[in-house]
Amino acid sequence: MSKNRASSLLSTQFVTALISTSLVLVLLGTIVLFVLTARNLSTYVKENFNVTILLSDDIAQGEIASLQKSLEEQPYVKSLKYISKERALHEQCIDMGTDPSEFLGYNPFTASFEIKVKSEYANNQSLSKIAKQLKGTEKVMDVIYQKELMNSVNNNIRKFSIILLIIAALFTYISFALINNTVRLTIFSRRFIINTMKLVGASWGFIRRPFLNQGLLLGVLSAIIADAIIISIVYWAKNFDAEINTVIDMKVMIIVSVSVFVFGLLITFLCTYFSLSKYLKMSSNELYHI
Repeated sequence: MSKNRASSLLSTQFVTALISTSLVLVLLGTIVLFVLTARNLSTYVKENFNVTILLSDDIAQGEIASLQKSLEEQPYVKSLKYISKERALHEQCIDMGTDPSEFLGYNPFTASFEIKVKSEYANNQSLSKIAKQLKGTEKVMDVIYQKELMNSVNNNIRKFSIILLIIAALFTYISFALINNTVRLTIFSRRFIINTMKLVGASWGFIRRPFLNQGLLLGVLSAIIADAIIISIVYWAKNFDAEINTVIDMKVMIIVSVSVFVFGLLITFLCTYFSLSKYLKMSSNELYHI
């Protein structure tokens, strides 16, 4: 009867530890997800800035094709779109609701290229050099981009990244502390069993083995549950907004899942090992006074 009660108690403790550890790993995985998502969101925002290259009115079609080919070969170009004078006028008519060529008597717009630069070039220092280079190109009238907006976005991204890293570090510490307490409480309830095994001559390695195996099992199961919860939440969120796919892709989800699995194994193993060492070093008298 007592054996069944002990087994039931251990099962209850394991299930409680499993739930607690899983929830903490969900928190930790969410932090990893936010950090990776913030990085992808930063890249997405930067790569959606437009750099407009205004072309001379006397540029020939052959020169346009040659310039377009040259621009596509540049390392800073992510995407490139040519807008003719006629298309520029048409788009303006749709936006304004009036046709400026009717009262001006001519099309006031020029042909242009709209460039989206790669994220590593999306800063005023790099764009200033690019603009200077492009302005020296024949048939290029001007290069336009929003300098103030670019500065504002980069500064805000930098501040947000610092704040997010601080929060991530804080929550990582909290997660470790919570899992450590959960494991320590589980081992604390079995400290007299550990002492009995010591008294009958069992080696420390022999005593540690079942506890470490249980710790690893706890880490694996908790990580699987935590990954399932995170993936389910992300999948649910994607059903409401398809744009989430641009910042949370398969690569991000793999990194999050692997991180949760590694954290789950590492933290539960280390916490079990060090908690066991504490009780293994204690004498019988000390166990009764804690």
